Amino acid sequence: MRHALSGGLWLHRFRLDGQPMAHLISSDQQGLLLAGAELGMSAEWLQFKPLKDPDGGVRVDAWHWDLLGPRLELAIRRAAPKTATVDPP
Repeated sequence: MRHALSGGLWLHRFRLDGQPMAHLISSDQQGLLLAGAELGMSAEWLQFKPLKDPDGGVRVDAWHWDLLGPRLELAIRRAAPKTATVDPP
């Protein structure tokens, strides 16, 4: 959450009625819109929800996308760290 409140992207995964879902969250609305565009999200779907900073208790403006299905799978793949490859000898 701290990463999202400082302008980064946070993929908060959860289940709703047994279905895998996630919120892609950030306090950087423009950065989140760019990330959403890469996932095929419509700007109209972006949701505003201030988050409480765990360190100071102050509410910070934040936005999120609801992700499920193929968009969630794509976001997870993009969030996974890239592994180094070694060419065979």
